[in-house]
Amino acid sequence: MDTKIGAIDTCKPTTGDIGSPPSNAVATIQDSAPITTTSESTLGRHLARRLVQAGVTDVFSVPGDFNLTLLDHLIAEPELNNIGCCNELNAGYAADGYARSRGVGACVVTFTVGGLSVLNAIAGAYSENLPVICIVGGPNSNDFGTNRILHHTIGLPDFSQELRCFQTVTCYQAVVNNLEDAHEQIDKAIATALKESKPVYISISCNLAATPHPTFARDPVPFALTPRMSNTMGLEAAVEATLEFLNKAVKPVMVGGPKLRVAKASEAFLELADASGYPLAVMPSAKGLVPENHPHFIGTYWGAVSTPFCSEIVESADAYIFAGPIFNDYSSVGYSLLLKKEKAIIVHPDRVVVANGPTFGCVLMSDFFRELAKRVKRNETAYENYERIFVPEGKPLKCKPGEPLRVNAMFQHIQKMLSSETAVIAETGDSWFNCQKLKLPKGCGYEFQMQYGSIGWSVGATLGYAQATPEKRVLSFIGDGSFQVTAQDISTMIRNGQKAIIFLINNGGYTIEVEIHDGPYNVIKNWNYTGLVDAIHNGEGKCWTTKVRYEEELVEAIKTATTEKKDSLCFIEVIVHKDDTSKELLEWGSRGSAANGRPPNPQ
Repeated sequence: MDTKIGAIDTCKPTTGDIGSPPSNAVATIQDSAPITTTSESTLGRHLARRLVQAGVTDVFSVPGDFNLTLLDHLIAEPELNNIGCCNELNAGYAADGYARSRGVGACVVTFTVGGLSVLNAIAGAYSENLPVICIVGGPNSNDFGTNRILHHTIGLPDFSQELRCFQTVTCYQAVVNNLEDAHEQIDKAIATALKESKPVYISISCNLAATPHPTFARDPVPFALTPRMSNTMGLEAAVEATLEFLNKAVKPVMVGGPKLRVAKASEAFLELADASGYPLAVMPSAKGLVPENHPHFIGTYWGAVSTPFCSEIVESADAYIFAGPIFNDYSSVGYSLLLKKEKAIIVHPDRVVVANGPTFGCVLMSDFFRELAKRVKRNETAYENYERIFVPEGKPLKCKPGEPLRVNAMFQHIQKMLSSETAVIAETGDSWFNCQKLKLPKGCGYEFQMQYGSIGWSVGATLGYAQATPEKRVLSFIGDGSFQVTAQDISTMIRNGQKAIIFLINNGGYTIEVEIHDGPYNVIKNWNYTGLVDAIHNGEGKCWTTKVRYEEELVEAIKTATTEKKDSLCFIEVIVHKDDTSKELLEWGSRGSAANGRPPNPQ
């Protein structure tokens, strides 16, 4: 795909592809004319236009004295909206959530105190392969190379501390402290973020954003990202080796992984599923990347905590294709998956590994699956086995009148809320497991942060995702412990007229950590959560809150949130027993604890 950046008539992308232009975009270079430097010929306006052309129409910011002038020039761009956040961490999480929906996100913070505060969110975006453009207002260009000590630093004349911290969690860093190469540095940073699908860091000296310069006298000239292409011979060899392997198999299966997103290979993966007849599963971190209404979809493969009958089919297969997997201690349930390398075809975004045999490099995942789909022999044996052993899931008992609400009963009602007009955000914790069991209708979004697992992520991510996709109603599931980390930006949601429904699961502590290793540190101070949100609301904007303790109250709350309060931010505090957890968390927690507690290897 030849992805244009800065096409003259480009605005928000109409597809989920990162930085994709509309299909009718035309890239033209203007005729030669005298260059006239105007008040708009500034670095700040250039950056603003580039962000819009890349697909960013909202930036999440926290003002500080080093970025104030830059913010003036960003908000002067008519197509760029500034979303002021309560803290830098949430601004970074919001850019993460925005990038999940829009394909690219951006945040703006100040030097060091802001940069180091947002760093955790940028690390999370790096782990999840999200192109987040982190922009920092830096020191005056005249202060570089001097022996001056500045505020917002650790008291040393070396200003590189922030840069060094970002080098390990971004794929490119640009420190713009002169105007001569600023144009090139900014363009390269944005292009690298889009090509690598990773965060980048751009520091802009505070005295440069408003300074006119001839290099910014015109609208940015269009340029193209060089498309990645498969090596033809490598692709053919990979397909041949895979076909030989699969044609010997009796009951092959397919499992989608989280890197389907960065490879933009979900459609090609489905083409192979349609052609092959293999059963189709997803790893937990790939939920939402493959439509669950596919006729051969069998659920989530997550080892011992898989969807019923899914792990039995996957682990008993004699060949499995994993598309973009990440096998970490969480996704492998404490390294307990019953998989064998000699049975696996691992398809990475740009290479294919066939069992214990060769690795084929320079082979793009989407190209590989499409070529394989054209030639693979249809084999439905494993899916027929699944149909033979499948037993429909039972439903949890309905709560009796006056009986405290159970979490499993709650999620029966959540299931009924899902549609193509909703999206689910699941916070780290038991919400991972409860939301994983939801059956997503076609077009229903789903996001969670499994690789990094930073508690509190979902508040900012809900803000960003909802801002990027106003046509969907976001249903966010957050534990009380996680909410206490990042609660402030409920304020930003209200301020921007968002209409998410937040289910605050109040069970009195860090339940996921209780199941891994219990201790008094996992018990938290209980808050009046609805009272807190009411105080944040303060009568400005649309916000509705309620507490529920019983099933009948939950039913009524959902009805109100989806009817008369459908245009409001709705905050529903669900009070449940501290030991009310999913059975999957109990199993996963014990295996995770065992993995953490392994004794040192003998020296």
